[in-house]
Amino acid sequence: MREANVVNKSKQNKEQRRYWIGVVSEAHVRYGEEGGFAQLCHGKAAPLRRMRQGDWLIYYSPRTEMKGGQALQSFTAIGQVVDDEVYPYKMKEDFVPYRRNIRYFPCRSVRIAGLLDKLSFTKGKVSWGYSFRFGQLEISQEDFIIIANEMLGERCEEALRLS
Repeated sequence: MREANVVNKSKQNKEQRRYWIGVVSEAHVRYGEEGGFAQLCHGKAAPLRRMRQGDWLIYYSPRTEMKGGQALQSFTAIGQVVDDEVYPYKMKEDFVPYRRNIRYFPCRSVRIAGLLDKLSFTKGKVSWGYSFRFGQLEISQEDFIIIANEMLGERCEEALRLS
């Protein structure tokens, strides 16, 4: 009986899984990948608290650097939330952003231009970039799979199975 409850709970968790896009410069994405964490919206805790263990995060990077840099407009990292902890991290005396732990998967960057007509939140929209203005966006499972397939290629199915 106990084993059945664990299986049912696992199935329920997968059904309740949510999918997110975080908008972050490519340079900051790389810091997060190296450290195994996510940081969104200039370090605010609220966007991170919307996510739960098992949720997926895809980073969209409009530029290579936060201030300046080159236009990129690409999905640059993909990972899964590993726990429910949101924690402060002191970077400077006057800057203590919030983070949460992410298990990143090796992937390739994918320009959004080739996906604009495939994603429900950009399809047919002239001002598609407006969707990203708040720094975090919840997307459908279908949109997530479209992006993940492009980023992970043949490893996509394996990554989703492991989650």
